[in-house]
Amino acid sequence: MPIEALRTYFQGKLPLTEAQLSELERLFTPRHLARHEVLIRQGEASRYGAFVVRGCLRSFVTDDRQKEHILQFAPENWWISDQHSLVRHEPALFSIDALEDSEVLLFSGELYTYFQKFGPEFQTLFYQLLQNSLVAMQRRLIGVLSEPAEVRYQDFLHLYPTLAQRLPLRHVAAYLGITPESLSRIRGELARR
Repeated sequence: MPIEALRTYFQGKLPLTEAQLSELERLFTPRHLARHEVLIRQGEASRYGAFVVRGCLRSFVTDDRQKEHILQFAPENWWISDQHSLVRHEPALFSIDALEDSEVLLFSGELYTYFQKFGPEFQTLFYQLLQNSLVAMQRRLIGVLSEPAEVRYQDFLHLYPTLAQRLPLRHVAAYLGITPESLSRIRGELARR
């Protein structure tokens, strides 16, 4: 059951009472996303973010030539949202869709308000989640700007250890900012070492 995954996640992070868990659960809506189903479309106001119970989502932007650039993957127990759009009700900066059939728990911008009002332990967790997100994006940006493709691929393998076998080569390449042919060459070179 999807909500049990959320309980397990929070119990591993915070000492919550049954009443707190029940109140928290009311802020989430279980939903099945079929492969390729869009949760958020770039340019439209975002209504939801997601906690991934099973499957994998991605965030991506599409440029003027309709080329996709993947910003993030969200496999099991990851959070994904366009926080800017969700909180400010402005057009989304990127799209989010399902790369696999996925079970998610949707949340609205109300969740952020809830974290801030519920108590210091939630404020700390919220701060940690935001800080982790910021650090990950900063590392990703530095990697894209300054690291060779092979190093970026090794970083991908470290961050997402199960996804190299689960995702099509073209999605991993779009995340790395290289062509699928270049990724295939890098994988071959690493396998020969």
